[in-house]
Amino acid sequence: MSSSRNLSHTQAVVLMVLVALLWSTAGVVSRQLESAARFEVTFWRSAFTALSLLLILPIWRHASRETAAVSERSVLGQLLHRHWGVLPESRAFWLSGVCWAVMFTAFMLALTFTSVANVLIMLAAGPLFTALLARFTIGQSLPLRTWLAIVAAGVGIVYMYGSQMLAALNDGAAQASGLVLGSLIALCVPVAGAINWTVVQRSQSQGERIDLVPSVLLGAVISSSLTLPLALPFAASASDVVWLALLGLFQLAIPCTLSVVCARILKAPEISLLALLEVVFGILLAWVWAQEMPTSEVLLGGSLVIAALLVNELLGWRSRTGAPRIQTLNQPAP
Repeated sequence: MSSSRNLSHTQAVVLMVLVALLWSTAGVVSRQLESAARFEVTFWRSAFTALSLLLILPIWRHASRETAAVSERSVLGQLLHRHWGVLPESRAFWLSGVCWAVMFTAFMLALTFTSVANVLIMLAAGPLFTALLARFTIGQSLPLRTWLAIVAAGVGIVYMYGSQMLAALNDGAAQASGLVLGSLIALCVPVAGAINWTVVQRSQSQGERIDLVPSVLLGAVISSSLTLPLALPFAASASDVVWLALLGLFQLAIPCTLSVVCARILKAPEISLLALLEVVFGILLAWVWAQEMPTSEVLLGGSLVIAALLVNELLGWRSRTGAPRIQTLNQPAP
């Protein structure tokens, strides 16, 4: 929206901090649920995200419509693009939507198997997964600092999960299997996010603009459609449905839209650094409001991962001061 240009840099930073705070609420809210089962949790959150964006996007696009009719599009295609920014003729748009669906589904499922801290720290490694994927798919070179950050983050993750695994094996096979399964499911999120960002970046470099907010809408529709059969019969209480509706609106739909405003003011390195606050906020919220205190191994290993990301971004700041502002999201947590 054109009004976003009137935001100052400081206002955009404050708004991005708010966005990170909203993104971080999924873990603590999931701990408030009473009876909703695993796939039902994912279904309701995705369904309410889709519903919210169906209402928000037409209003969002009204002030700065890019609605010129394209002859190759059908009437339905033009309608979808005019009101919701959907690009049915774009393969990249569909692939981005599938990636969002994977992230939505895997994130909520992982939270039902392992701790909030474990999931969020795995998600925090997303930028490093993206850097690796971009290196091997579109040939982007990686500086030494990024390779060192990848090694350091890998050591932190191995230590964090390895120490927890040893403790879980001593306590029983069920706890160990939950940690393994939850960790593997959580790993799907940064991998899908890396694919998503690489696809969008490559498409934009070729002159095709893929807006990630309509892609979020598509991902929410796919996720809710695929998990609906697995969610039946519904067991969620009315309180559960309200919590999940709040997640769909305030944890995904609104912050995803607001982050576009931030991305038009802030540069990509600033967005990346501020987005790391989601991990800090998420762990603190789960600690304070859900009494889910992270273990010393999680704190130590997670601190190494976050430190590696921070140092990598700060060292690369000077070399990327001329980086263009992006017009899409910078991989928010699902």
